[in-house]
Amino acid sequence: MTGSHADRPDAPASAGAAAQHGIVSFQTEPAAYRHWHLSIEPPVATLTMDVAEDGGLRDGYELKLNSYDLGVDIELYDAVQRLRFEHPEVRAVVLTSAKDKIFCAGANIRMLAAAPHPWKVNFCKFTNETRNGIEDATGHSGQTWIAAVNGAASGGGYELALACEHIMLIDDRSSTVSLPELPLLAVLPGTGGLTRVTDKRHVRRDLADYFATRPEGIGGRKAVAWRLVDEVVPRPHWEQAVAERAAEMAARSGQPADARAGIALTPLAKQRDPGRISYPHVAADLDRSAGTVTITVTAPGGPAPPDMAAAREQGDQFWPLAVTRALDDLILDLRTNELELGTWIFKTAGDPDVVLGYDRLLLGSPGSPGSPGGSAGWLAAEITGYLKRTLKRLDVTSRSLLALIEPGSCFAGSLLELALAADRSYMLTGVFEDIDPDAEPAAVTVGDMNLGPLPMGNGLTRLQARYLGDEPGYAAATGQAGKPLEAADAERLGLVTFAPDDIDWDEEVRIAIEERASFSPDALTGLEANYRFAGPETMETKIFGRLTAWQNWIFNRPSASGPDGALRRFGTGQRAAFDRKRV
Repeated sequence: MTGSHADRPDAPASAGAAAQHGIVSFQTEPAAYRHWHLSIEPPVATLTMDVAEDGGLRDGYELKLNSYDLGVDIELYDAVQRLRFEHPEVRAVVLTSAKDKIFCAGANIRMLAAAPHPWKVNFCKFTNETRNGIEDATGHSGQTWIAAVNGAASGGGYELALACEHIMLIDDRSSTVSLPELPLLAVLPGTGGLTRVTDKRHVRRDLADYFATRPEGIGGRKAVAWRLVDEVVPRPHWEQAVAERAAEMAARSGQPADARAGIALTPLAKQRDPGRISYPHVAADLDRSAGTVTITVTAPGGPAPPDMAAAREQGDQFWPLAVTRALDDLILDLRTNELELGTWIFKTAGDPDVVLGYDRLLLGSPGSPGSPGGSAGWLAAEITGYLKRTLKRLDVTSRSLLALIEPGSCFAGSLLELALAADRSYMLTGVFEDIDPDAEPAAVTVGDMNLGPLPMGNGLTRLQARYLGDEPGYAAATGQAGKPLEAADAERLGLVTFAPDDIDWDEEVRIAIEERASFSPDALTGLEANYRFAGPETMETKIFGRLTAWQNWIFNRPSASGPDGALRRFGTGQRAAFDRKRV
């Protein structure tokens, strides 16, 4: 998937329109939605799934029965984000369907059968991240999501409901919830279905086993007894019960009462050319011959606003929000559209003190220019949470990540997270004598943003994961918080991998990049997915670890994806031919 597409900052192209040009765009807005309707009557919002059958992102399939593809999920992700930033007055979100007796039939089978393997895996990964975002909104934004399942919910449709805090199922003797992927398609619920059934809903293992092999699903009181849903409601009382439950959940919300005025998420000022993708604070240079992308994040040119009320006046141009939106979009763009650019090299530029000042403003730590609070306090939390989710997206991206720390860099606080997320980091000792002998040597600074607000999917900060099992090392590194550390100290403390000098710099960096390009991309994906998530297992690490390992593998196997496999035979009336060997 190559080509060029310039995203107009005044009118985001729909995902489908962009895909016709060979590049998938992740920018959209409610006015451009083809598959969802968003209505807001504070404190409740209703997001209604009404998938257009002819609205597929690619040709060759129809999105019948509220089945979905990547384009449907791009709109869902946009809606989740807009509810958090544009509508803080919303305290409960009802997710339902406009189709009669159909909630959602899950991922479109024709799309999956025809899609190349990387598309399948990237699709599942983005879908997982969007579901996680729904759960995060319930947990951290005071917006409780309720699944009003008013018809059959199968596969990814039930997984969509599983992402919600509360599941209501209509009791009409025909509506059921099901995970039929194993018996019908020879694959597994790829958007966290099995994990959420056991780890979130606490369905007993033997019952979960039966449920996942029963394609017709389970409904009525048994679905409640098995914890697959929270309640069933007869059709005559449906609308009243959903309204009552939404009002009840909204009343429990922890959202501040004065969080009334949101900020608009305007179209990104993005330019996409064959060799470069750029935003106001982020630029990516694409080197196709080397298989690399060099991503440079630039600090703001001036100090942080005096307080969050002043920051709110800047809207989505407020630097931490603007740079996070750009990074989020860039990661998705590169991940989907540039499959052969396997190594991402992170650089930063600007004043570290300015970045730390913005961090203090968001966190309201002692000595900040202005502590968040009042009507704009929710915004600081939302931006920090958005940065957390974007860095998590980076963590689970199957690309090799390198950080280059040079004079003029600003790997401090929130931007230091990019170096901590990298698989390897190189920091120059001294300066480039032949370029600028009078430059200030590079430094890194641990800040408050590195000490808790931005955890990984394993629940640890990147520093905690880095020093897992090395408490003295962690204490030594965090004990230097707030102090600019030059290469020798940073390497001694373990904050960077290597610290070559001016003489060795070019050669060591070149070898690292060329070596990475010489390895098997599949093996690197497995290697990186293991090393990045040291320590405790969580529902989130299970979902992505299993997606990277067995779901990736199963999608390649002939039983599912072969010419006589279940994905291709589905709907033809022919039985799939399975490879019977258990391996």
